[in-house]
Amino acid sequence: MKKITALMLSSAMMLSLAACGGSASTDAVSSEAVSTAEAAPAALTTVNAGKLTMSTNAAFPPYEMTTDSGEFEGIDIDVAAAIAEKLGLELQVDDMDFDAALLAAQNGKSDMVMAGVTVTDERLKVMDFSDTYAEGIQSIIVKEDSTIASPDDLADKMIGTQRGTTGYIYCSDDFGDDHVTPYDDGLTAVQALNNGQVDAVVIDNAPAKEFVEANPGLKILDTAYAQEDYAIGVAKGNTQLLDAINGALEELEADGTLQAIVDKYINAE
Repeated sequence: MKKITALMLSSAMMLSLAACGGSASTDAVSSEAVSTAEAAPAALTTVNAGKLTMSTNAAFPPYEMTTDSGEFEGIDIDVAAAIAEKLGLELQVDDMDFDAALLAAQNGKSDMVMAGVTVTDERLKVMDFSDTYAEGIQSIIVKEDSTIASPDDLADKMIGTQRGTTGYIYCSDDFGDDHVTPYDDGLTAVQALNNGQVDAVVIDNAPAKEFVEANPGLKILDTAYAQEDYAIGVAKGNTQLLDAINGALEELEADGTLQAIVDKYINAE
């Protein structure tokens, strides 16, 4: 099968683009003054002044989730907050369905989308993406007594996925739409597996571990389904914001912040 790989989830990897530049002061008269002014960062134009608005789907642990008190937390939330701090902005998190989160960034309703988003050729046609900030794999969840032992065994089975995700796209491409049932979130897909409505669930490895831990009788297959990169999506052509995000990510990688965030939520294997 063309997308199968046995690689396991790794932590954050990075980055190469420099931080954004700025514009010269209208009062600058000497070449030295112009040079200094041009090196200063330009003020970012964002959807909400003074804020970095992030659209997400907070049902994707450990990347984004909601606490009992209604607060947002997770790898993406913490990374976004660190980026906002680097840019001198306040983070605003807007929770919605996964498809809607992508559209919000694409249409300029949010500044960026972070929801364990994978860069694909189709998505690159309608939005731009930052450098990779993490890698993940698509894993397969089955019942412990399932006869499914590898991705090849998914043929002619019913597969549950989260609507609009790469898991849905990959499985539809490989096995046909008739063998894939999309759900609004991963938890609902796992519940369908428990209820016998689907034979397996394909979802990112990190949330797969969370779901299996919370649902006795389920397991993750040793052989993964696909490997992919996570990145931050912004509106097509918004190079000012994209350069600023990449610059912030580069600094967060260099000072160890990204690794610390990953380690906070994902124990080292």
